[in-house]
Amino acid sequence: MTPLNLTRRALAGALTATLLIALPARAQDTPIKFQLDWRFEGPAALFLVPVAKGYFKAEKLNVTVDAGNGSGGAVTRVASGSYDMGFADLAALMEFHANNPGAANKPVAVMMVYNNTPAAVLALKKSGIKTPADLNGKKLGAPVFDAGRKAWPIFAKANGITNVAWTAMDPPLRETMLVRGDVDAITGFSFTSLLNIEARGVKADDVVVLPYPSYGVKLYGNAIIVGEDFLKKNPEAVKAFLRAFTKGMRDVIADPKGSMATVKGRDGIIDVALEERRLKLALDATVLTPDARAEGFGMALGPRLSLMASQVSDAFGTKERVKPDAVWNGAFLPSATERNIFAAAKR
Repeated sequence: MTPLNLTRRALAGALTATLLIALPARAQDTPIKFQLDWRFEGPAALFLVPVAKGYFKAEKLNVTVDAGNGSGGAVTRVASGSYDMGFADLAALMEFHANNPGAANKPVAVMMVYNNTPAAVLALKKSGIKTPADLNGKKLGAPVFDAGRKAWPIFAKANGITNVAWTAMDPPLRETMLVRGDVDAITGFSFTSLLNIEARGVKADDVVVLPYPSYGVKLYGNAIIVGEDFLKKNPEAVKAFLRAFTKGMRDVIADPKGSMATVKGRDGIIDVALEERRLKLALDATVLTPDARAEGFGMALGPRLSLMASQVSDAFGTKERVKPDAVWNGAFLPSATERNIFAAAKR
C-alpha cells in the first residue's frame, strides 16, 4: 500500500473515531415535548425565555414548547403520552386523577408556578356590583370548563352567595356578553379577562375585579406537570428542567419587557405592549404574592394542598375523592436558594 493510501486510511479512521465520539454526546440531550395551557401570550415567556437563552440546552435537554387550548387539554395530552410535560391548573389535574383512577400515566405536579389561582369574578361598575355579596341573584357567564366557574361553589360558600343563574358561552364571547349586558358578571383569569374587556372599549377603572384569593379561596393555580412514565424513566431530566426553568423565571421577572421578544418570535402578530402588561398582571396576581413568598416559590404545602383536594372533590363532584399525595411530588424541586426568585423583582 502506498504512503498516500495509508494517509487516506488514517484520515478516514480518525474521522470515524471523531464521529463515534460525537454521537453519544448528542444523544445525551433528552427530548422533552412541553404543552402550554394557552396561546403564546405574555405568560408564555416563562417557558420561552429559558428555551431562547439556552438554559434547557445547557442542562442537556432538547425542549420544544407548543401552545395549548386550556388546562384540561394539557392534562389529557400529558396523560396520553403525546407530551412529556405541561403547564396546567392544579384543580384540573386533581379532577383528572379523581375521575380517572385507573388511568395509566396520570400526570403529577412537580412545581407550583402560580401559587394563587388567577380565577376572579369581573363585572362593570355600572352594574352596582362592588363585593361578592352583590352577586346574589345575578346572572353570571363563563365557558363550562372555565376554572373560575368550576370552582364557583367554593367561592360562593366562602362568601355566602346563593341564587346565581349561569349562562354558558364559548371563550371569545365571554367578555363581549359582559360588555353588551347579556350577563351581570363573568368568571375568568383576571389577567386575561380584564385586558379582553378593555379591548372591547371599557376602561380599566370601570371594571370591578374580585380575585378568588382575596375573598377566602386559597386554591393553588397552575403547576408544571409530568407524565408518570416520563418521571420514572427520566428523574434527572425533570430536575434539570426545573433548574433551567427557575433560572428563566428570574430573567422574566427582572425584565418583563425584554422577555416579550421571545413571545413575539413564536407569534408575530401579538401586541407586545399588551402582552407585557398581561405578563406583569399574571406575575403580580399569582407569582409575586405574599403566599408565594411565605411558602417559597415552587412549593405546595401539605395542609393547603389537602384542603384544596377536599374542596375540589366537593365542588367538581368527582367520582372519587382527590388524593393530594397522588397529584403532587416536590422531590424534584431545586434547592430553596435556587428557587429564591423574588430578589429579581424590580417593580
